[in-house]
Amino acid sequence: MVSDSIDFNKLWSRVRGSIDEWVVRVAKRFGYREYMIARYLELLGSRDEVLKLLKAFESELRPSIRCNTLRVSDCSYVVSRLRELGYDFERIEWEGTSFRVTKFGSPSLGATHEFLLGMYYLYRGVASLLPPIILSPSKHDTVLDLAAAPGGKTTHLAQLMGGEGAIVAIDVSRSRMRALRSNLERLGVFNVLAVRMDGRLVPKVFGRVFTKALLDAPCTAEGLIQIDRSRKVRTLFNDLVKAHERQVELLNAALDSVVSGSYVLYSVCSIAPEECELVISEVLNMRDDVEVVPINGPIKFCRGITSYFGIELPSDVRLCCRVYPHIHGMEGFFLCLMRRY
Repeated sequence: MVSDSIDFNKLWSRVRGSIDEWVVRVAKRFGYREYMIARYLELLGSRDEVLKLLKAFESELRPSIRCNTLRVSDCSYVVSRLRELGYDFERIEWEGTSFRVTKFGSPSLGATHEFLLGMYYLYRGVASLLPPIILSPSKHDTVLDLAAAPGGKTTHLAQLMGGEGAIVAIDVSRSRMRALRSNLERLGVFNVLAVRMDGRLVPKVFGRVFTKALLDAPCTAEGLIQIDRSRKVRTLFNDLVKAHERQVELLNAALDSVVSGSYVLYSVCSIAPEECELVISEVLNMRDDVEVVPINGPIKFCRGITSYFGIELPSDVRLCCRVYPHIHGMEGFFLCLMRRY
Protein backbone atom coordinates (compact mmCIF):
# COMPACT_ATOMS: atom_id res chain seq x y z
CA MET A 1 0.00 0.00 0.00
CA VAL A 2 1.29 3.48 -0.90
CA SER A 3 1.40 5.82 2.09
CA ASP A 4 0.27 9.44 1.96
CA SER A 5 3.52 10.67 3.50
CA ILE A 6 6.91 9.26 4.39
CA ASP A 7 7.49 8.14 7.98
CA PHE A 8 11.16 9.05 8.22
CA ASN A 9 11.51 7.75 11.76
CA LYS A 10 10.43 4.30 10.60
CA LEU A 11 12.67 4.60 7.53
CA TRP A 12 15.69 5.52 9.65
CA SER A 13 15.01 2.56 11.92
CA ARG A 14 15.01 0.23 8.92
CA VAL A 15 18.18 1.76 7.50
CA ARG A 16 20.00 1.31 10.81
CA GLY A 17 18.69 -2.23 11.10
CA SER A 18 20.23 -3.12 7.74
CA ILE A 19 23.78 -2.19 8.77
CA ASP A 20 25.70 -5.47 8.96
CA GLU A 21 29.38 -6.41 9.16
CA TRP A 22 29.90 -6.07 5.41
CA VAL A 23 28.41 -2.57 5.41
CA VAL A 24 30.61 -1.53 8.35
CA ARG A 25 33.71 -2.92 6.68
CA VAL A 26 33.04 -1.27 3.32
CA ALA A 27 32.14 2.06 4.94
CA LYS A 28 35.47 2.06 6.80
CA ARG A 29 37.42 1.03 3.68
CA PHE A 30 36.04 3.85 1.50
CA GLY A 31 35.52 6.44 4.25
CA TYR A 32 31.70 6.75 4.23
CA ARG A 33 29.06 6.93 6.89
CA GLU A 34 27.68 3.44 7.45
CA TYR A 35 24.07 4.40 6.73
CA MET A 36 25.06 5.58 3.24
CA ILE A 37 26.50 2.20 2.31
CA ALA A 38 23.38 0.46 3.66
CA ARG A 39 21.23 2.69 1.44
CA TYR A 40 23.39 2.00 -1.63
CA LEU A 41 22.95 -1.72 -1.08
CA GLU A 42 19.17 -1.31 -0.87
CA LEU A 43 19.22 0.91 -3.95
CA LEU A 44 21.46 -1.20 -6.20
CA GLY A 45 20.57 -4.67 -4.94
CA SER A 46 24.00 -6.30 -4.89
CA ARG A 47 27.32 -5.89 -3.16
CA ASP A 48 29.18 -5.99 -6.47
CA GLU A 49 27.17 -3.02 -7.78
CA VAL A 50 27.81 -1.07 -4.58
CA LEU A 51 31.55 -1.63 -4.92
CA LYS A 52 31.45 -0.52 -8.57
CA LEU A 53 29.66 2.67 -7.53
CA LEU A 54 32.13 3.41 -4.72
CA LYS A 55 35.12 2.83 -7.00
CA ALA A 56 33.59 5.12 -9.62
CA PHE A 57 33.19 7.81 -6.95
CA GLU A 58 36.97 7.56 -6.39
CA SER A 59 37.69 8.53 -10.01
CA GLU A 60 38.07 12.09 -11.24
CA LEU A 61 35.40 13.80 -13.29
CA ARG A 62 36.55 15.35 -16.53
CA PRO A 63 35.24 18.88 -16.99
CA SER A 64 33.34 19.88 -20.09
CA ILE A 65 32.47 23.03 -21.97
CA ARG A 66 29.32 24.12 -23.78
CA CYS A 67 29.99 26.36 -26.75
CA ASN A 68 27.74 29.41 -26.43
CA THR A 69 25.99 29.82 -29.77
CA LEU A 70 24.51 33.12 -28.60
CA ARG A 71 28.05 34.48 -28.93
CA VAL A 72 29.69 32.14 -31.44
CA SER A 73 28.19 30.76 -34.65
CA ASP A 74 30.89 28.11 -35.22
CA CYS A 75 31.85 25.96 -32.23
CA SER A 76 34.91 24.60 -34.05
CA TYR A 77 36.34 28.12 -33.82
CA VAL A 78 36.18 27.99 -30.01
CA VAL A 79 37.76 24.53 -29.91
CA SER A 80 40.57 25.57 -32.25
CA ARG A 81 41.38 28.63 -30.12
CA LEU A 82 41.54 26.50 -26.98
CA ARG A 83 43.69 23.89 -28.71
CA GLU A 84 46.22 26.64 -29.33
CA LEU A 85 46.43 26.93 -25.54
CA GLY A 86 47.25 23.23 -25.20
CA TYR A 87 43.74 21.85 -24.64
CA ASP A 88 42.06 19.05 -26.49
CA PHE A 89 38.49 17.79 -26.53
CA GLU A 90 36.08 15.11 -27.61
CA ARG A 91 32.59 16.01 -28.73
CA ILE A 92 29.73 14.94 -26.47
CA GLU A 93 27.70 12.86 -28.88
CA TRP A 94 24.29 13.74 -27.42
CA GLU A 95 24.83 17.51 -27.07
CA GLY A 96 26.16 18.95 -30.28
CA THR A 97 27.64 22.14 -28.84
CA SER A 98 29.45 20.53 -25.88
CA PHE A 99 32.86 18.89 -25.47
CA ARG A 100 34.68 16.87 -22.80
CA VAL A 101 38.18 17.99 -21.95
CA THR A 102 40.71 15.25 -22.80
CA LYS A 103 43.91 17.29 -22.40
CA PHE A 104 44.60 20.33 -20.24
CA GLY A 105 46.47 23.46 -21.20
CA SER A 106 47.10 26.87 -19.68
CA PRO A 107 45.64 29.13 -18.37
CA SER A 108 42.78 27.33 -16.64
CA LEU A 109 39.51 27.08 -18.55
CA GLY A 110 37.90 29.59 -16.20
CA ALA A 111 40.56 32.22 -16.95
CA THR A 112 40.97 32.20 -20.73
CA HIS A 113 40.08 35.18 -22.92
CA GLU A 114 37.55 32.92 -24.64
CA PHE A 115 35.82 32.22 -21.32
CA LEU A 116 35.76 35.90 -20.34
CA LEU A 117 34.31 36.77 -23.77
CA GLY A 118 31.45 34.36 -23.13
CA MET A 119 32.33 31.87 -25.84
CA TYR A 120 31.63 28.89 -23.58
CA TYR A 121 30.24 27.77 -20.23
CA LEU A 122 32.38 25.51 -18.04
CA TYR A 123 30.97 22.43 -16.27
CA ARG A 124 32.53 20.15 -13.68
CA GLY A 125 30.79 17.16 -15.29
CA VAL A 126 28.32 16.54 -18.09
CA ALA A 127 25.11 15.49 -16.30
CA SER A 128 24.12 19.13 -15.83
CA LEU A 129 23.62 19.32 -19.59
CA LEU A 130 20.71 16.88 -19.38
CA PRO A 131 17.87 18.91 -17.79
CA PRO A 132 17.67 21.69 -20.43
CA ILE A 133 17.82 19.13 -23.24
CA ILE A 134 15.00 17.08 -21.70
CA LEU A 135 12.81 20.11 -20.98
CA SER A 136 13.48 21.24 -24.57
CA PRO A 137 12.05 24.77 -24.48
CA SER A 138 11.25 26.69 -27.65
CA LYS A 139 11.26 30.39 -28.47
CA HIS A 140 7.50 30.36 -27.87
CA ASP A 141 7.80 29.28 -24.23
CA THR A 142 7.73 31.24 -21.00
CA VAL A 143 10.03 29.20 -18.74
CA LEU A 144 10.39 29.19 -14.97
CA ASP A 145 13.86 28.23 -13.71
CA LEU A 146 13.70 27.69 -9.95
CA ALA A 147 16.92 27.60 -7.91
CA ALA A 148 18.61 28.86 -11.06
CA ALA A 149 21.98 30.18 -9.86
CA PRO A 150 24.77 30.13 -10.87
CA GLY A 151 23.20 29.85 -14.30
CA GLY A 152 24.53 26.86 -16.20
CA LYS A 153 21.07 25.51 -16.91
CA THR A 154 19.54 28.97 -17.30
CA THR A 155 21.97 29.97 -20.02
CA HIS A 156 21.63 26.57 -21.67
CA LEU A 157 17.85 27.00 -21.76
CA ALA A 158 18.32 30.44 -23.31
CA GLN A 159 20.65 28.98 -25.92
CA LEU A 160 18.14 26.28 -26.85
CA MET A 161 15.53 29.02 -27.21
CA GLY A 162 17.81 31.00 -29.52
CA GLY A 163 17.73 33.91 -27.12
CA GLU A 164 13.99 34.36 -27.70
CA GLY A 165 10.92 33.68 -25.57
CA ALA A 166 11.24 34.43 -21.86
CA ILE A 167 12.87 32.84 -18.82
CA VAL A 168 12.27 33.88 -15.23
CA ALA A 169 15.24 32.70 -13.17
CA ILE A 170 14.67 32.53 -9.41
CA ASP A 171 17.20 32.05 -6.62
CA VAL A 172 17.11 33.00 -2.95
CA SER A 173 20.87 33.35 -2.40
CA ARG A 174 22.36 36.82 -2.78
CA SER A 175 25.87 35.56 -3.60
CA ARG A 176 24.65 32.94 -6.06
CA MET A 177 22.39 35.50 -7.72
CA ARG A 178 25.43 37.69 -8.34
CA ALA A 179 27.07 34.73 -10.09
CA LEU A 180 23.92 34.16 -12.16
CA ARG A 181 23.74 37.78 -13.31
CA SER A 182 27.45 37.74 -14.12
CA ASN A 183 27.03 34.64 -16.29
CA LEU A 184 24.00 36.10 -18.06
CA GLU A 185 25.99 39.21 -18.96
CA ARG A 186 29.14 37.30 -19.93
CA LEU A 187 27.26 34.91 -22.20
CA GLY A 188 25.10 37.60 -23.80
CA VAL A 189 21.76 36.28 -22.55
CA PHE A 190 18.99 38.88 -22.82
CA ASN A 191 15.74 36.87 -22.54
CA VAL A 192 16.10 36.18 -18.79
CA LEU A 193 14.54 38.06 -15.90
CA ALA A 194 16.61 37.22 -12.81
CA VAL A 195 14.78 37.62 -9.50
CA ARG A 196 16.16 37.00 -6.03
CA MET A 197 13.35 35.57 -3.94
CA ASP A 198 12.17 32.46 -2.14
CA GLY A 199 11.08 30.08 -4.89
CA ARG A 200 8.16 28.88 -2.78
CA LEU A 201 6.54 32.30 -3.27
CA VAL A 202 6.56 32.19 -7.08
CA PRO A 203 2.88 31.13 -7.50
CA LYS A 204 1.73 34.03 -5.32
CA VAL A 205 3.91 36.59 -7.10
CA PHE A 206 3.61 35.47 -10.73
CA GLY A 207 0.50 33.29 -10.80
CA ARG A 208 0.10 30.45 -13.32
CA VAL A 209 1.79 31.96 -16.37
CA PHE A 210 4.63 29.59 -17.28
CA THR A 211 4.49 27.03 -20.08
CA LYS A 212 7.49 25.02 -18.82
CA ALA A 213 9.42 24.87 -15.57
CA LEU A 214 12.74 23.49 -14.38
CA LEU A 215 13.50 22.83 -10.73
CA ASP A 216 17.10 21.77 -10.28
CA ALA A 217 16.52 21.57 -6.57
CA PRO A 218 18.96 22.43 -3.78
CA CYS A 219 20.16 19.10 -2.40
CA THR A 220 22.89 17.34 -0.44
CA ALA A 221 24.76 16.69 -3.72
CA GLU A 222 25.27 13.01 -2.95
CA GLY A 223 25.97 12.51 -6.64
CA LEU A 224 29.03 14.78 -6.59
CA ILE A 225 31.37 12.77 -4.37
CA GLN A 226 33.87 12.67 -7.25
CA ILE A 227 34.13 16.45 -6.93
CA ASP A 228 33.84 16.81 -3.16
CA ARG A 229 35.06 13.86 -1.07
CA SER A 230 33.75 15.48 2.12
CA ARG A 231 30.25 14.48 1.02
CA LYS A 232 31.10 10.93 2.13
CA VAL A 233 30.61 11.99 5.73
CA ARG A 234 29.10 15.49 5.91
CA THR A 235 25.42 14.55 5.45
CA LEU A 236 23.42 13.21 8.38
CA PHE A 237 20.15 11.40 7.76
CA ASN A 238 18.31 14.35 9.27
CA ASP A 239 19.93 16.59 6.65
CA LEU A 240 18.29 14.43 3.99
CA VAL A 241 14.92 14.83 5.69
CA LYS A 242 15.26 18.62 5.76
CA ALA A 243 16.32 18.67 2.10
CA HIS A 244 13.35 16.45 1.21
CA GLU A 245 10.90 18.81 2.90
CA ARG A 246 12.25 21.84 1.04
CA GLN A 247 12.29 19.97 -2.27
CA VAL A 248 8.63 18.99 -1.89
CA GLU A 249 7.71 22.62 -1.22
CA LEU A 250 9.67 23.90 -4.23
CA LEU A 251 8.28 21.24 -6.56
CA ASN A 252 4.74 22.08 -5.52
CA ALA A 253 5.51 25.75 -6.18
CA ALA A 254 6.79 24.92 -9.65
CA LEU A 255 3.68 22.87 -10.43
CA ASP A 256 1.43 25.67 -9.14
CA SER A 257 3.17 28.13 -11.47
CA VAL A 258 2.53 26.45 -14.83
CA VAL A 259 -0.58 26.47 -17.00
CA SER A 260 -2.60 23.31 -17.65
CA GLY A 261 -0.87 20.85 -19.95
CA SER A 262 2.59 22.20 -19.11
CA TYR A 263 5.69 20.21 -18.18
CA VAL A 264 7.80 20.53 -15.05
CA LEU A 265 11.20 18.85 -14.85
CA TYR A 266 12.57 17.99 -11.41
CA SER A 267 16.28 17.24 -11.13
CA VAL A 268 18.90 16.85 -8.39
CA CYS A 269 22.62 16.07 -8.42
CA SER A 270 21.95 13.30 -5.92
CA ILE A 271 21.32 9.57 -5.90
CA ALA A 272 19.65 9.63 -2.47
CA PRO A 273 16.10 8.22 -2.78
CA GLU A 274 15.05 10.61 -0.01
CA GLU A 275 15.74 13.48 -2.44
CA CYS A 276 14.62 11.64 -5.55
CA GLU A 277 11.76 9.13 -5.73
CA LEU A 278 10.46 9.92 -2.24
CA VAL A 279 10.01 13.57 -3.22
CA ILE A 280 8.08 12.63 -6.36
CA SER A 281 6.01 10.07 -4.43
CA GLU A 282 4.99 12.57 -1.77
CA VAL A 283 3.99 15.19 -4.36
CA LEU A 284 1.95 12.63 -6.30
CA ASN A 285 0.15 11.63 -3.11
CA MET A 286 -0.58 15.28 -2.28
CA ARG A 287 -2.06 16.21 -5.67
CA ASP A 288 -4.53 14.90 -8.21
CA ASP A 289 -3.54 17.23 -11.06
CA VAL A 290 -0.13 15.87 -12.07
CA GLU A 291 1.35 12.79 -13.67
CA VAL A 292 4.84 11.46 -14.34
CA VAL A 293 5.58 11.13 -18.05
CA PRO A 294 8.31 9.15 -19.83
CA ILE A 295 11.58 10.87 -20.65
CA ASN A 296 12.90 10.42 -24.16
CA GLY A 297 16.41 11.36 -23.16
CA PRO A 298 19.67 11.49 -25.09
CA ILE A 299 21.23 8.61 -23.12
CA LYS A 300 20.04 5.26 -21.78
CA PHE A 301 18.96 5.99 -18.22
CA CYS A 302 18.40 3.71 -15.27
CA ARG A 303 14.79 3.81 -14.12
CA GLY A 304 13.45 5.05 -10.83
CA ILE A 305 12.94 2.67 -7.93
CA THR A 306 9.44 1.82 -6.67
CA SER A 307 10.34 0.10 -3.40
CA TYR A 308 12.72 1.35 -0.70
CA PHE A 309 13.20 -0.34 2.68
CA GLY A 310 9.65 -1.67 2.57
CA ILE A 311 8.10 1.60 1.39
CA GLU A 312 6.08 0.99 -1.76
CA LEU A 313 6.01 3.99 -4.10
CA PRO A 314 3.57 4.81 -6.92
CA SER A 315 4.33 2.68 -9.98
CA ASP A 316 4.67 5.80 -12.15
CA VAL A 317 7.82 6.75 -10.24
CA ARG A 318 9.58 4.10 -12.33
CA LEU A 319 9.31 6.54 -15.24
CA CYS A 320 11.82 8.81 -13.47
CA CYS A 321 15.45 8.49 -14.54
CA ARG A 322 18.69 7.88 -12.70
CA VAL A 323 22.30 8.51 -13.71
CA TYR A 324 25.11 6.58 -11.95
CA PRO A 325 28.86 7.25 -12.13
CA HIS A 326 29.74 3.56 -12.59
CA ILE A 327 27.21 3.07 -15.39
CA HIS A 328 27.12 6.39 -17.23
CA GLY A 329 30.59 7.79 -16.57
CA MET A 330 29.29 11.05 -15.13
CA GLU A 331 28.14 12.46 -11.80
CA GLY A 332 25.16 10.96 -10.01
CA PHE A 333 21.87 12.56 -11.08
CA PHE A 334 18.11 12.12 -10.93
CA LEU A 335 15.45 13.48 -13.30
CA CYS A 336 11.68 13.29 -13.35
CA LEU A 337 9.39 14.89 -15.91
CA MET A 338 5.86 15.74 -14.75
CA ARG A 339 2.84 17.17 -16.54
CA ARG A 340 0.16 19.25 -14.89
CA TYR A 341 -3.37 18.58 -16.10
